[in-house]
Amino acid sequence: MPTDLDSAFGRPPSIARVTSAIANAVGLDSTADRPETSSDASDTVGRDTDPDTTADSCRCRPTFERPTGTGVSDRRELVVDAADCPGNGVLESSRGCRATVVTALAECDVDAVRTRSAGRDRIYTDGSVGLLLAAGRFVERVRFHDESLAERARRDPLAAARRASGRAGAVARIAAESGLADGASRGRTEPPAVGTGDERGDDYEGVLRAFVGPTVARARVARQPPSRASLRRTDELSTDATARLFETTDGPRYYLDPVAHELDPEATATLAAAYEVLANGSVSGGPRAAGRAVRRVAGPDDPIETLAAVLDRHTRGLGVFEHLFADERVSDVVVSAPVSDSPVRVVVDGERMPTNVRLTPDSAASLASRFRRESGRAFSRSSPTLDASVVAESGRRVRVAGVTAPASDGVGFAFRTRDDAAWTLPRLVAVDSLTPEAAAFLSVAVERGAATIVAGTRGAGKTTLLGALLWELPQATRLVSIEDTPELPVEALREHGRDVQALHTDEPVSRSDESAGTGGFSPTQALRSALRLGDGALAVGEVRGEEAGALYEAMRVGAHGHAVLGTIHGDSAAAVRERVVSDLDVPPSSFGATDLVVTCAHDGDARYVDAVEEVRVSDAQTTFRPLFERDSGTLRQTGSIDRGDSALFERLCGAGESYGDLLSLLQRRAARIERLAAAGLTAPRDRTRSSEGGRSCDGGR
Repeated sequence: MPTDLDSAFGRPPSIARVTSAIANAVGLDSTADRPETSSDASDTVGRDTDPDTTADSCRCRPTFERPTGTGVSDRRELVVDAADCPGNGVLESSRGCRATVVTALAECDVDAVRTRSAGRDRIYTDGSVGLLLAAGRFVERVRFHDESLAERARRDPLAAARRASGRAGAVARIAAESGLADGASRGRTEPPAVGTGDERGDDYEGVLRAFVGPTVARARVARQPPSRASLRRTDELSTDATARLFETTDGPRYYLDPVAHELDPEATATLAAAYEVLANGSVSGGPRAAGRAVRRVAGPDDPIETLAAVLDRHTRGLGVFEHLFADERVSDVVVSAPVSDSPVRVVVDGERMPTNVRLTPDSAASLASRFRRESGRAFSRSSPTLDASVVAESGRRVRVAGVTAPASDGVGFAFRTRDDAAWTLPRLVAVDSLTPEAAAFLSVAVERGAATIVAGTRGAGKTTLLGALLWELPQATRLVSIEDTPELPVEALREHGRDVQALHTDEPVSRSDESAGTGGFSPTQALRSALRLGDGALAVGEVRGEEAGALYEAMRVGAHGHAVLGTIHGDSAAAVRERVVSDLDVPPSSFGATDLVVTCAHDGDARYVDAVEEVRVSDAQTTFRPLFERDSGTLRQTGSIDRGDSALFERLCGAGESYGDLLSLLQRRAARIERLAAAGLTAPRDRTRSSEGGRSCDGGR
C-alpha cells in the first residue's frame, strides 16, 4: 500500500469505510448519489472521457471558481474534484488528469489549479500553472492546424512542445507565442530514446511542483527541497513538525514538514471525515470536540491522538502557524496579499527568508474571521486594518496586524511573537539598549512622576521600553493602562503584587462619533474614565488619535501627582511635537506639559535608546535639551545633569533633598543596575534583592 497520496493511483481502501462513518454520524444515506458542487460564482466544465485521450480513464470534475472572502475580486481558480478518479488529480504523474485540466484551461485562464482527492489538496501556481495555461492556449489554437498534436498536448504538453518546435510555420509560432516552447525547455532532463517515442526524459515532477496538504489544513507546503541547496540545520519542533533551514544561491530558505502533511492516505481520509463530522455539529463542541470527531470515524489502525491534535490545531488553533510559533528562533511571520501568490516569510534569528508554505484564499479568509471574532473589532472594506493579540499552542503570545481590500490586494497578515520574560531596565542594559546611567535617570524620573513620551518608528522597541519603565513605579502606586492591543506586562505586574487596572479600547470609526463602529470603548473615553478611577499613574499603549488631547490634559494636571507615560510614532522630540501639535491638534501649551521625550531606534535586529531629551517651555516657545544622546554607537551623557543645567532634574528633588543628593542617588542606582545586568539578574524579582546604599529601588524619593 502506498505511503504517500502523491504516488497513490488507486483510491485508498479506507475511503469507503470513512464515507460510511460520516453518513452514519450525520444521519445521511451513504448509498445516495453525491451531488455536484455548485456555486453562484462557478461554472462546471464538461469532462472529456474519450478513452483514446487518457489511459487512466480520468473521472476528474473541474470547476471554475472565484474564492470569496479574500478581498481579491478578480481571482479565478480551476478546482478539480478528483475524489472518484484513479489518478487522484496528481498532474505530474497522471496523464489523464493532465488532459482534463488542459482541456478546461483551453476555455479560460486561471490564477491557480487546485485538485482535491481523499481529503488532500494539491495547488499548482506560478510556473506550474503557467505551463498548464500555455498548453491550454496551444490546444485551442493548434487544433485548426493539427488535431492529433492538440490531443498530444492535452496529455503530454512537453512532448507536444518538442514536436511543434521542430516544425515550421504556424505550429512552431503557436508553440512560441503560447509559452509552451519555453515550458518544454524547463522540463527536459535527458533526450528520449531515438525512434521509440519514449518520454522518460520529461521531468513533470520538476515543472509541475505542487503545494500539497490536507484539505483541513488550508495551507499547502512544497514537499521537494529547493534545487541545488545545502542543509544548514534541522530542528524537531514540539508540535511534531520538522523545520529545516537550507542555504541556496538565492539565500536561505525555511522548510517546514508539518505532521498533517506526513499522514498516509488512510489517516488523511479519516482526518477529512472527522472534519466533516465536526462541521456538521454531530459531536458536542468545546476543547475535546476534535478528539470526539476523530474517534467517531477512526479505524483500528488510525493514529487517533495525532489526528485529534491536527484537527484541533486547524479548527481551534492557528493552523500551520502553530508550527512556526513553536520554533523559538522564529520572531516574525509575514503573509503578503494575495496570499496564494506569495510564500509565507519568516524572520529566523534576525534573518528574513521565504518558506515552503502558502496559504489558500479560504485560509486567509478563515484567519480574518477568527481574528475579527476574537478581537471583537471590524475587519472589512469599511475598516481594512486590524490589530489583535493571540496565544499560540506553544504558549507564546503573538501580535497580529491585518490588512485587507481596499487598503491592499486582498487579506495579508504580519505576526510578531512577544517575549514572555518581562523586560526591565537591567535587562535592556544587558542587551546594550541602554547605558546604566541613562537607565538610572529614567528610573528616578518615572519613580518621581515625570510625564514621559517614548517615541520611535515601527519596531524600534517603544512598547518594550514603556513596559520596562512601569516596573520603576513605586510598589504602592496604582496603575491604569490603556491599550487597543494588549502588549504591556499587565499580568506580570499583577503577579508581583502591583495594582493594575487595564482598559482595552477600540478605535472610533470617525472623529465626529467616538463611540461609533462596533460599540467599543474609544481611547478618549478610556482616558477620561482613567482620570476618574482614582489616584495613580497612567500608561497609554500608543497615542495616535484624538485621545492625545485627553492625554496631554492628564499630563497638565499631573494625573494626581503620578507619572503619565505613553508611546507615539516619531524619530525625534521635534518630530513628536510636530505630530502632536500639527496632526493631533493638541495646543502647544498643552504639549509643554511633557517632561521627557525618549526616542528609540533600531538598526536591523538591534534596538536601542537613541536620545533622552528634556522638554523646556519659555515665553510660549518649546525647546528640547538633550540629556543623553547617541554618539559613535554609544548613548552618552551630554553633561547637562552634572552641570546643574536640567530644570527637570531639579524638579525631581524631594522635600529636603538637594540637587547633589539626587546626583548621588543617581550614581548609586546606575551602579546597582550595572551590577544586576552584569550578573544576569534582570527579572522583576531581582529589583529588590540589591540595594543602593541601604535603600531599595522601590523605596521612592
